[in-house]
Amino acid sequence: MKKLIAVIAIALPLAFSARAQWIVYDPTMNVEQILAEAESIAKYVTMIDNQVQQINTLTSQLSEFKNYESLFGNPSQVVLSMVPALDSDLQSLEPGKNLENLVSSADGNYALTYNDSGIYATVGVSFQTPGGQTIQRPADQYKPFAAINDTANNYVTVADNAAQRRATIKDQIAQTTQQLQNATTDAEVQKLHGVLTSLNGDLASTDDEVNQAASSAMVQDIQNRNDQQKQIQALTEQQNAEFEESVSNYTAKFQLLNAPVVFPTP
Repeated sequence: MKKLIAVIAIALPLAFSARAQWIVYDPTMNVEQILAEAESIAKYVTMIDNQVQQINTLTSQLSEFKNYESLFGNPSQVVLSMVPALDSDLQSLEPGKNLENLVSSADGNYALTYNDSGIYATVGVSFQTPGGQTIQRPADQYKPFAAINDTANNYVTVADNAAQRRATIKDQIAQTTQQLQNATTDAEVQKLHGVLTSLNGDLASTDDEVNQAASSAMVQDIQNRNDQQKQIQALTEQQNAEFEESVSNYTAKFQLLNAPVVFPTP
């Protein structure tokens, strides 16, 4: 009996110890955990699917951008060789002088010695009378002629400059037209059209410069002709007044006889 009690006394603590190590299984809690985990996995799969769709969309957009760039091109990468020359020509000063400067710089002595490389006879700053007296010509009175000479020379200078520039611009137009035919992107086409428009405008401006120079010469010639007519009219009025005054003085000094002269008889 004592042995049985001793065995029981030893077995009970071992039994309690073994029971304390057993795992308690709750079916309801386990199912809830499985469902929660499945829901989390489903959300994760949905998120991954959305990310895949976004990646596919971005890839498609990138492909479209590349296709757009291949068709339309990148304007910043289109470099045209004729642009610097065109810009320089547009910003350069015009070779001609305006009429105000031409008139203000007119020198009568220049007109007296001007012969246009031997085409015209030189008037000379002085001349000699048959008696051998040297007479100096009044240079200021020849300024109108000097103004005409200056405006004519200005026209020749502008015309020569315009002819050279026109040749250069027309060559640039031909090059631009050829590049326009070989253009592969819309950006290149648009830029070439802009350059072509500017070149045509620059070409037209050379004609305007020549026309302006010709107009200056014509205006100065008109002014000279007008002044000549004015001087003729003024001189005619002066001569008429002097003639009337001379006749009046002559009439007052020399009376006409109204009766026959009577000589004394012896």
